[in-house]
Amino acid sequence: MIVPGAASQAVAVALARELDEPLAEVEYDRFADGERLVRVRGSGDRAVVVAATTSDRAHLELLQLQDAAGQRAEDVLTVLPYMGYARQDEAFTAGEPVSARAVARAVSTGTDRVLTVNPHEPTVCEFFDVPCRAVDAAARLAEPLGELSDPLFVSPDAGAAGLARTLRDAYGAGEADHFEKRRLSDTSVEVTPGDAATAGRDVVLVDDIVATGASMRTAVEQLSDPGRVVVACVHPLLSDGARTRLADAGVDAVYGTDTIERAVSEVSVAPAIADAL
Repeated sequence: MIVPGAASQAVAVALARELDEPLAEVEYDRFADGERLVRVRGSGDRAVVVAATTSDRAHLELLQLQDAAGQRAEDVLTVLPYMGYARQDEAFTAGEPVSARAVARAVSTGTDRVLTVNPHEPTVCEFFDVPCRAVDAAARLAEPLGELSDPLFVSPDAGAAGLARTLRDAYGAGEADHFEKRRLSDTSVEVTPGDAATAGRDVVLVDDIVATGASMRTAVEQLSDPGRVVVACVHPLLSDGARTRLADAGVDAVYGTDTIERAVSEVSVAPAIADAL
């Protein structure tokens, strides 16, 4: 059975259809002191808990769902369409936690295996105490792109260059390149253009996560007389006015997946997850 988290309804439904497995009904309740409770209706040989951890509340809900599912099924698999805290994969200053490791250890206590979609740093999979696999769903973003003119697929930094190549290959045409990025703060970055010419070409800016849109806006400013400008990301977090910021920068369209359910979630990662399961 597929056990959906509150923030992952669409991808859970799509995965249930891909696997032809039933969806469990999840009920939510709250005690008088404010503590939350979940209740899983259904049973089976295995439970696949599908829950993006987009907030601290979602992290706690996941732990509750795993525990409840473990009472209804022999095997529990956990799918993290989006893994919160994955970008905190190291202690930045003395005395700080490695938050990704702390979260991974907590999730490991209630499951037999974990899948996570395009974590910002694939090495976070090593933090889990159970087998964990990263699923690459970037190719799914080719579907909504439509017809592009002499397309150029560009990532805002070298770390996401593989995503740009994957999307270019899935689209079946065009070039791939990347910018060099130096982060100045959480909301400020410096971007150096790549080598590929952009004049008159449709440019697809590709990244795993678009949070505030700061990196993408800076990247757009470095493009020289492009045709259409499209942003494609696996995880459309789009916080703090990011969508408006991108529109103001000249971005014509934004496409994301349903790892985080937003208005721009044009495609589902369910087929990629189903293949990995």
